[in-house]
Amino acid sequence: MLTQLFNLSNLFVLPFWALMILLPNWSITRRVMESYIPFVMLAGLYLYLFTGSITSESAQALANPHLADIARFFADQRAAATGWTHFLVMDLFVGRWIYWEGQKTGIFTTHSILLCLFAGPLGLLSHIFTTWIKQIFFSPKEDVSVSNSPTSQA
Repeated sequence: MLTQLFNLSNLFVLPFWALMILLPNWSITRRVMESYIPFVMLAGLYLYLFTGSITSESAQALANPHLADIARFFADQRAAATGWTHFLVMDLFVGRWIYWEGQKTGIFTTHSILLCLFAGPLGLLSHIFTTWIKQIFFSPKEDVSVSNSPTSQA
């Protein structure tokens, strides 16, 4: 059953990524991405997996983490599935945030969402850099001489 849940969770997120990447301006994409339901469902799966993978030993190891202890914890299939579900939830959430930022600001986001799908933090970094580049090089500059002239304040 664990393998089926793992496989199902991987398939579950794909339509959301496909909509944001392939059809970002479609009204259906906007409606779907407004919903928190995918996150509630994935977080519910995470909760189920998490509660089944935490023992007193693993809780103690996670409370004061050392790399060797974390590696041993994730060597267990249920713990690995829990960690992977954590990635799925958080990467999709960040991808959705990037998507909505692009919708609000008009900043191109497809490359950042794609990166987020495969390596969440790199997608976030890409979006931050894209935003900075747009602000620095492509934002309209205010003409100081016109805005400070006495006739413009009349």
